Amino acid sequence: MGPAPAATIPPGDIETEINQLATVGRLLEQPELARVYVYVCYFGPVTRPQIEDALSIPKTTVYDHVETLESLGVVDLDGDRPVDVTASPVRIDADGSTITPTILHAVARQEIDDDIAYFVERHGVGKLAAAVREAGRHYAGRITQRTAAEPLGVPTGEAIRIVLALEPVLAAGQTSDPHFDAMFPDIADEIDCRNEIDVSNPETQTE
Repeated sequence: MGPAPAATIPPGDIETEINQLATVGRLLEQPELARVYVYVCYFGPVTRPQIEDALSIPKTTVYDHVETLESLGVVDLDGDRPVDVTASPVRIDADGSTITPTILHAVARQEIDDDIAYFVERHGVGKLAAAVREAGRHYAGRITQRTAAEPLGVPTGEAIRIVLALEPVLAAGQTSDPHFDAMFPDIADEIDCRNEIDVSNPETQTE
């Protein structure tokens, strides 16, 4: 008996998966674009003037980013004057890692958080995604801020700063990311961020 035939993926599914990978790659590379996406994802439907006001981004830039996100297939426009913008929460599972709006939110906060921007400049976006995971373990009571340094392979001081900086990302993700459990399948219910973080406030999540 010959070898079993290899499993095949329907062409339509391959196209969808590749398009999603390309879209997520674009968002990972452009923090401001990711910031607009996450805001719409978490608070939509919203109008473009609402995005402009909430994120303090120029009107022309907002229009350009919304147009880009629509072309990437992750936002929809509906209505007329004002147009409602809504976003589809992305999820990519690859090589044991899961990318959801929570990861994209962490990337987006480079625009407004110096500690996250410094961490990415030093270690890259991949290490930031790993830091989100370790921050989740910390706020679930599994590790301390200091012990996050070892699995991340970064100095202790940097580990402490990035874990603290990612707390609003985790708080917002628990409330607004429908794929949050997929990122933390073993500890999602144990993650406990500070009560004073107001996850209903756009400034907490995207400012």
